[in-house]
Amino acid sequence: MIATRFVLVGCLRVGNEDVIFVLPSSQSVARASYHARHQCSFLSPSFTMRSGCGLWYRGLCPRHGIRLVPGHAATFAVCASSLTRTGLSRLGFAARMAFRNGREIVPEAASDNCTRVLFSGVNFPAAFEYTKEYLQPYDFIQVDAVPHEEIPDKIRDYDICVVRLMHFDSELIARAKKLKLLVQFGVGLEGVDIESATQAGVKVARIPSGGSGNALSCAEHAIYLILGLLRDQKGMNKTVQERKVGEPIGQTLFGKTVFIVGYGNIGKELASRLSAFGVYILATKRSWDSKSEKGELVNEKGGVDCLLKFASRADIVVTCCQLTSETKGMINERFLAALKKGAILINIARGGLLEYNAVKSYLESNHLGGLGMDVAWLEPFDPSDPILHHPKVLITPHIAGVTEISYRNMAKVISLLELCLVKFAKGSQ
Repeated sequence: MIATRFVLVGCLRVGNEDVIFVLPSSQSVARASYHARHQCSFLSPSFTMRSGCGLWYRGLCPRHGIRLVPGHAATFAVCASSLTRTGLSRLGFAARMAFRNGREIVPEAASDNCTRVLFSGVNFPAAFEYTKEYLQPYDFIQVDAVPHEEIPDKIRDYDICVVRLMHFDSELIARAKKLKLLVQFGVGLEGVDIESATQAGVKVARIPSGGSGNALSCAEHAIYLILGLLRDQKGMNKTVQERKVGEPIGQTLFGKTVFIVGYGNIGKELASRLSAFGVYILATKRSWDSKSEKGELVNEKGGVDCLLKFASRADIVVTCCQLTSETKGMINERFLAALKKGAILINIARGGLLEYNAVKSYLESNHLGGLGMDVAWLEPFDPSDPILHHPKVLITPHIAGVTEISYRNMAKVISLLELCLVKFAKGSQ
């Protein structure tokens, strides 16, 4: 029998029996709630709703503790005390569910016919939620989010892994016996040992920022950080707390020279938006294509040899480049010394681009006039880090690209990748 996904509707006490209720996921939880309350005469109105828990149906049978709910042909009741081992097996691999008396149903592994997708870590929850939403109609794909510390023990059961804030080295990849694809939910692949993955026959992919909405989201966020520093956001908060008005005095973006380090997709989107503010734009890139990049938005273009020269002229520096062995720690003591006194630095790329001790020193000496970061040297952020508490530092929790448009588009890409992989696998059999 072909597997059909079910959704947990609720659980309640019926006499001395603990019962949970499931129905096909094609029906909304709201509809399930209505039927459970109004059409099932033996249900009390106080049962607990627990939505979003996927179940799989492979032949429900009353003698195994699973029975049809009277009054609604699509809803099934699962009784805790009478549920047999076979009944548990029939329910499948859904998330762990606790009955009111504390008893748990611990799910079994998915069937061999199911393609399993693993999201590494539980941060950036929208990535997982949107992908699962798009793949919900496809019963042959299971999507799970697993904490980082559990991945080494669980990755062996998955076909696809979506990389999020975790290093996939040769040892971890060797554990992934079924893995066919490692895909970054975004741009940077610095966390994946690509050579080891290739040797293991695992394909590696990422989502370019240009067409997904990620680049424009990051560009907007960079401007948010720039304006927050120029207008002294922390100073404004302090003024409000002190019940004052009319201070602090801020600066305008108009007339400033902005240096974009890394003129890729994000850099282009940023230059497009900055042009409306009346700024002078400098930009560096490893190589410029004179035919496809006419540079109307950039006043002066340069290569890596122009880094220090452009830094010495900039009021604002924005790092938009990828983290590689060449760019790691590029914002170092030498770079910061070249800046004008009072220049501000914005990092929306990767924390590793900045050399921690050098940045800390130049902030404390007030040579660096402000620091706006959406990324840090270690993530999640350390709340006790002295840099975070500096009055001229604004930090956001790695959300520059976390917008509705960006995450929905990237979730669609991930979903299509997974469907294509399943189709390819079936065609090769």
